Amino acid sequence: MPKLLEKLHLDPFILSILGAVVLACLLPVRGLGAVAANDATKIAVGLLFFLYGARLSTAQALAGARHWRLHLTVFCSTFVLFPLLGIAARALVPAVLTPALYTGVVLLCAAPSTVQSSIAFTSIARGNVAAAICSASFSSLIGIVLTPLLVGLLAAGTGGLSAASIGEIMVQLLVPFLAGQLARRWIADWLGAHKILLTVVDRGTILLVVYAAFSAGMVAGSWHQLTTLRLAELAGVDVILLALALGITSTVAKRLGFARADRITIMFCGSKKSLTIGISMATVLFAGHGIGLIVLPMMLFQLIQLMVCAALARRFAARAGTEPGESIRVGSVRLAR
Repeated sequence: MPKLLEKLHLDPFILSILGAVVLACLLPVRGLGAVAANDATKIAVGLLFFLYGARLSTAQALAGARHWRLHLTVFCSTFVLFPLLGIAARALVPAVLTPALYTGVVLLCAAPSTVQSSIAFTSIARGNVAAAICSASFSSLIGIVLTPLLVGLLAAGTGGLSAASIGEIMVQLLVPFLAGQLARRWIADWLGAHKILLTVVDRGTILLVVYAAFSAGMVAGSWHQLTTLRLAELAGVDVILLALALGITSTVAKRLGFARADRITIMFCGSKKSLTIGISMATVLFAGHGIGLIVLPMMLFQLIQLMVCAALARRFAARAGTEPGESIRVGSVRLAR
């Protein structure tokens, strides 16, 4: 099965997420079970941000500041370009996007860049890997603070998030993260030797959040809003967002005179969005609102960006004359260079 998935370029984690959705549709959790699932989700998210703080080296994230033009370009794409696209997407409500789906698009546009796939695809495409590590790490670090603020600003008036709750939300996210940073000196080496724990918490948290969110949507009957046409339109919105991000970052990087390797880094890091951080934040940002529909745009975007960027990375690698026999792992899938 793993070899078959590699040939089809299907990420087992994405399939696991789809499996959690199907399970929630067939066997949604109710009553006391739903309460227990909600409590477990909060604990898992807290643990996730604690471990994220413990494993993320602040020094490493800031070490690349010397290449400030590249990092500033990626930062502007992640936290300026995408939010502007999110504002523009408001024009699609309610014809294409329901208010809940638009709130999900806002969350997607405000989320930080993902570290793992940004670095992996940059490596495949023969980009500046060192800069990708620093830029993606810096994006994730600043996103802990900036993402809730952007969501609160962009979602104002949509019923998704009240400005009064921003401080409380940031505390819920920052306290575990800062605790992890403080504990890093004692547990970083141990975590480095037990990386499987980080993977289990990362992915287990996402699967738990998705199952609980979609279960709540089934019980509340909110999924009647999502027709096949609406789902196709949402996928189209995600495709357009990704295409604009890739096209604009590529064009701007070239106009600014960056070298080829740096342009690749800017394009991949500036177009990615972190599913792990985004969905985990949704459980805190939109507590009590029912996040099933809210997290859907980000889930679709993750699937689309993996497929599109894998193809682009191979294309860049081919142009660079790389050897086809080499490979690199992206999540659970090994991709040929």
